[in-house]
Amino acid sequence: MRNFLGNYAGAAQALADANPYPYSYLASPWAEMGAWRAEAKGRVYSLLGYTPQHCPLNARILESFTHDGLTVERIAYDQPFGPSTEGFFLKPAGSTGPLPAVVALHDHGGFKYYGKEKIVALPDEPPILQAFKQECYGGESWASRLAKRGYAVFAPDVFLWGSRKMAVEEVPDAFRDVMRDVQPGTREYIEAYNAFAGGYETIVAKSLFLAGVTWPGIMAYDDRRAVDYLLTRPDVDAARIGCGGLSGGGQRTIYLAGLDDRIQCGVCAGFMSTFAQTVKTDVHSHTWMFHLPHLAKLMDLPDLAALSGGRPFMALYDTEDPLWALEGQKAADEKLKNIYGKMNRPECYIGKYYPGPHKFDVLMQNDAFSWFDKWLL
Repeated sequence: MRNFLGNYAGAAQALADANPYPYSYLASPWAEMGAWRAEAKGRVYSLLGYTPQHCPLNARILESFTHDGLTVERIAYDQPFGPSTEGFFLKPAGSTGPLPAVVALHDHGGFKYYGKEKIVALPDEPPILQAFKQECYGGESWASRLAKRGYAVFAPDVFLWGSRKMAVEEVPDAFRDVMRDVQPGTREYIEAYNAFAGGYETIVAKSLFLAGVTWPGIMAYDDRRAVDYLLTRPDVDAARIGCGGLSGGGQRTIYLAGLDDRIQCGVCAGFMSTFAQTVKTDVHSHTWMFHLPHLAKLMDLPDLAALSGGRPFMALYDTEDPLWALEGQKAADEKLKNIYGKMNRPECYIGKYYPGPHKFDVLMQNDAFSWFDKWLL
């Protein structure tokens, strides 16, 4: 056990192990799935704490071009909080639809300067972006690869990444010394920005908590907003929408697939364990974006994914992932199997293991694409 809390470590672990997770579908009182979902989802939405006033999308196409056999549109739409969202909408060039669609959710990666660009193939990519794709995605842009199979794919920025990122010039000087004397647009600037944004996470999280909202609440709302946008498009089949992503994109998948009934299929890569194991060995590895206060008093992480009510869900596990102990991944996998079994939908969940570190490489992508094909084509 990694002792992160000194002499308090044992007490914290005992508290984590004792959580009864009363809103897990495996808890004995729950028999009728509809009643369980309605009550459990309501409790989760209450914890998320973000219910902004209605804000029109005001969606617009900023640019459109063809690249590597795909039509690529850079889209923008408004948000009730912070800058507008930008995203890339991809589909095979010449296709009209309506097409099955996937919301492609970019990772955290300690790389906030870019969001959607990390998973979409674009002309003239900078070397720092190519290196990141090589490390995390086997050198590929998985959203573009999926679009080539006949999908409409939408890759939006999420709160604090890319078009939604923090404006350095708007924070106090004391917090942006790392950005001083660095030329904007250079590799050094991008690296300095990522360092600044990582260091500023605690202030962001505390500020949101004191404002009565949560980081996961804004994140989850942003991603539901992406589905809202897809439903405005005549080239998208509203009955065949999935979502997926790696790491922070896997977390986003859990919330979006679990809470939004418009999502028919999800693929979560590199983001599945149990809360008790995370307290024991992995808490140091994870961003404030992960933490929704008091969620663990209701349910475990696999239970959150299962709020979909048994819609198809794939979890991809890396056996040498430094962010997640293998013991916790296996425990989560077993819990998901048991939940889907109780729902009489065992065929709708699959967990697959891959050797190596934290990643969503080509082999994993191919398996994920086959899962989407099975349920969305």
